[in-house]
Amino acid sequence: MRIGDRLVGHGHPAFVIPEAGTNHMGQPEIAHKMIDLASWCGVDAVKFQKRNVDRILTRDGLDAPYTGPHSFGPTYGEHRRALEFTFEVFQDLKRHAAEKGLEFLASAWDEESVDFLDDLGVLAFKIASADLTNHPLLKHTGGKGKPVLLSTGMSTPEEIDQAVDLLRAGDAPFALLQCTSTYPSAFGEINLRVMDTYRARYNCVVGYSGHEMGIAIPPVAVALGASIIERHYTLDRTWKGSDQAASLEPSGLSKMVRDIRHVEEAMGDGRKGLYHSEVAVRKKLAKSVVSAVDVPKGTVIEAEMITTKGPGTGISPAQLDEVIGRRAARDIAADQVIKMEDLK
Repeated sequence: MRIGDRLVGHGHPAFVIPEAGTNHMGQPEIAHKMIDLASWCGVDAVKFQKRNVDRILTRDGLDAPYTGPHSFGPTYGEHRRALEFTFEVFQDLKRHAAEKGLEFLASAWDEESVDFLDDLGVLAFKIASADLTNHPLLKHTGGKGKPVLLSTGMSTPEEIDQAVDLLRAGDAPFALLQCTSTYPSAFGEINLRVMDTYRARYNCVVGYSGHEMGIAIPPVAVALGASIIERHYTLDRTWKGSDQAASLEPSGLSKMVRDIRHVEEAMGDGRKGLYHSEVAVRKKLAKSVVSAVDVPKGTVIEAEMITTKGPGTGISPAQLDEVIGRRAARDIAADQVIKMEDLK
């Protein structure tokens, strides 16, 4: 799968997506600061959310009172509208992301938002777990021919089968992200091995979208084959908003990316060998064949005349049997490292 100039999949670095979501609190200036933060943390993309609020909610849903501590309006509709950006604001954000070398993505919650983002020029679409069973949305999104990243929280295997069939019918490249839709997710319910199931069953790119506390899980997910990592982030976890508390702050996001890259480097190529950096350590810590007694020149060396000690600068103990039965080529004092030139 290609997203912009990045190849995403097995054998390539994990594509790390920090989810700004609506943690900008409806303020473009905060959204721009979040892009700067994402770039500083060394990620690959930045992701927001796009909804046509009047399209996705019934009148009752729009008018429902919403007056909790994380509310941005007296009704749920007004709350959601307060967190939306205009096309012009999205253009500015996308331009800013490009200047920082980041791909610009957004979760589309309805068909109109897919078209909105397509017109904006996004290079891939994200579909949230809540819409995995929204077949009209999946068909519409898959029909755009761009990569689709689909989270699979709160879904059954049968529902995922159906979603994959719809995306394949639209000939859209896709990735499945293992996800558990609880906030925060319990570690016992994260189930990273589901990625193996997805890879085997669907032969697709797999990833992990997490809502757990801390930063330990994404690097482990990468070690287990995740090609995409998604985590919510914020400038301040104490800010107003239902996603803030479960989000990573700058230091956490930066450390998560650092650890992911360290894990990728540490995975290696699977070929065992002696590294140049180990040679001096080996000489210091390994053992050599050493004389246990004085061995006069010409003496046939017997087993009781030798032992093994450090440093490892002489004949390896692995060659002990090759030393026994040889003659000393010179006088060898006791407790000396024996080398091949000492034998004949």
